[in-house]
Amino acid sequence: MNPTNFAKYLTDFLSTYLSGQKNVSKNTIYAYRDTFKLLLKYCQEVKGIMIECINMDLLTTELIKDFLNWLEYERKCGISTRNQRLASIHSFFRYVQGEDPAGIYHFQQVISIPVKKAKKKVVEHLLPEVMKLILEQPDKSFTKGRRDLTLLSVLYDTGARVQELIDIKVCDVTLDSPPVITLTGKRNKVRRVPLMKNTVALLQAYLSEKDLKKQWKNQYPLFINNQHNKLTKEGVAYILNKYVKMARTTSLIVPEHVSPHVLRHSKAMHLLQAGVNLIYIRDFLGHVDLKTTEIYARTDTETKRKAIENVYPGIINH
Repeated sequence: MNPTNFAKYLTDFLSTYLSGQKNVSKNTIYAYRDTFKLLLKYCQEVKGIMIECINMDLLTTELIKDFLNWLEYERKCGISTRNQRLASIHSFFRYVQGEDPAGIYHFQQVISIPVKKAKKKVVEHLLPEVMKLILEQPDKSFTKGRRDLTLLSVLYDTGARVQELIDIKVCDVTLDSPPVITLTGKRNKVRRVPLMKNTVALLQAYLSEKDLKKQWKNQYPLFINNQHNKLTKEGVAYILNKYVKMARTTSLIVPEHVSPHVLRHSKAMHLLQAGVNLIYIRDFLGHVDLKTTEIYARTDTETKRKAIENVYPGIINH
């Protein structure tokens, strides 16, 4: 059996186009790859189509819509995940229409499938006192406790995405004045984030640990696990929630579960509440569009409205 046109286009899209022409990060390519792994699984297990028989003509708008509904209702994916998978498919079909203009009408039908609207969620974030309580939990008398405190402080202080955090190398840290950390974000965009003095002090002590001195080479990961490899996203989440649980025994205002991304949201909200301009927050977080950053302003307004309602309940009748 000869390879199908779908097989050729998908191989070129994932292995050549995304990295060579679009210059997207490995993690973005993995996200696209995972979308098509799920699509292949759906075609094979639900539609009964062997993978080697899938061609572009079979990938109709109806099949793609059914696949998206399968993700949402059978696999219980959220609407945001559904929309992310659709965005990957849209990107693939935009690529293919440039490679095969003869099928452009069919391809544009798929591209026209709309994203599904979802209720706008209030951004989950921590109060400053909750953040402080979590950072008080690591035991600084142990090497691992000092590492964990430094890691969580850097994660919060820089507003880094968890992938950006685990990708930090020793050479990305500058502790001389002005102290900054260089983060590599989505699409390999680099930004320099200022560090506050308390985080600088933690990093200085962390990097000067006697038993770690031999390990600090310029290209060495800043944060490592017991095997001296850089941490994984799951490893960072485990460390954070270990101290969240400890903090919760002290105060129930601490949520049961906190994802690393919540620390990024928390930093943004705390900057906004301190009067920092949205444009600076956009640059600080590495957002491309100010509209993405404006969600924090909307969340802050909603939080204030609820606080006022709690303080002055029932004054105005309706």
